[in-house]
This record gives sequence, structure tokens and C-alpha cells, in this order.
Amino acid sequence: MPKPILYDFWRSSAAYRVRIALNLKGVNYESRQVDLRQGEQTSAEYRALNPQGLVPMLEIDGHRLTQSLAIINYLDLRFANQPLLPASAAERAHVVAMAMTVACDIHPLNNLRVLKYLKGELGRSQDEVDAWYVHWVAEGLAALEAMAAPSAGKFLSGNAPTGADVCLIPQLYNARRFNVPLDDYPTLLRAEENANQIAAFAAAHPDRQEKAE
Repeated sequence: MPKPILYDFWRSSAAYRVRIALNLKGVNYESRQVDLRQGEQTSAEYRALNPQGLVPMLEIDGHRLTQSLAIINYLDLRFANQPLLPASAAERAHVVAMAMTVACDIHPLNNLRVLKYLKGELGRSQDEVDAWYVHWVAEGLAALEAMAAPSAGKFLSGNAPTGADVCLIPQLYNARRFNVPLDDYPTLLRAEENANQIAAFAAAHPDRQEKAE
């Protein structure tokens, strides 16, 4: 089987999620960097592969998969080891809801292209853009803390990492980049501390990727 290819950007939190999932599943893959700052994702060559012009995209098993949560779901069904979703219907729904809180509620409002639009086309100052970022991240993390706390263990749902943790860790990385206070989220920080002790999470960190700055 050809080695899977991940179209990646070292600082993209969506790509960071997929790197974690690939590592947890033990999938050996090739990373091809698509520099979002230089607009490489909008090139005709890349859009021919991925019409959305976003990262990540994963070429695997003859497929081109897009959207981080869809990719993670594929990997979880394709590789039985280290399940990322619980077997119980209720627990599975809970984990998916937490993952979507990050991937669908927090992240899209603070994506690089949104921040660039606020500052560029809408003429917002950097202070206003930063305030926007902090507001939406803090609101989302507060909700996630309340969702996770009742059933959390070492991780957001029990004592093994799930898809919710795969989404959480990149979001906390981004939060720190924008100086979002995190002391009010002990459940999230406990999950992060335990995740950082797992090689699959550590190896996916942006600072350990090719072309990282």
C-alpha cells in the first residue's frame, strides 16, 4: 500500500488534529507542507486536489479525504487499534459533541482566514482582532469544561484519549499563542497534561514539524 500523504501546515490546528490521530493509530505517513501564509492552499494545483483550498487533506487507500473530523472518523474505522470513539452510543455522542465544540464552534470563528478578513477587508485593528479571538475561545472553552467535567478522568472522557482530546490539544496550543487565560479550565488542563506524556501527541506538536518556526 502506498504511504499515506498528509497535506499539512505545521501550525494549522486542524492538521495538528490529524497528525495526532495518525500517530495514535500508528500510521506511517508523508507530510507535505502547504504554506497557508503564502497562500499555497489557493493555488490552482492544490485546488485541483482539494476544491476547498484548505488543510488538512489526506491521501490514503486511493482516497482524498478532507475535513479533519471526517479524516479522523475514517482512521478510526480503518484502524481498529487505539479507538478514538467509545462503543456506547451515549458516550460516543458525548465525545463527538466535545470534539465538535472545538472543531465547529471555536475554531471556525478564529481560523487564519477569518482573522485576516477581520483585519484586512473589514479594517479592524490588531487589538480588536485579538479581542475577537479571546472572546470566542474563552466562551467555547468554558462550555467544553462544563461538558467534560462530569465524566472526565485522565482525559476528557475517561482514562484514555478520544477524538475529543485530539481536538482539544491543538486548540489549547492556539489559545496560548493569543494569550488566552486558561486557569479556569482545570479539566481541560488535566487532559492536556496527560496527553503531553503520550508520544503520539508530542510528535504531532507544531514545533516538531518540518519548516516549523
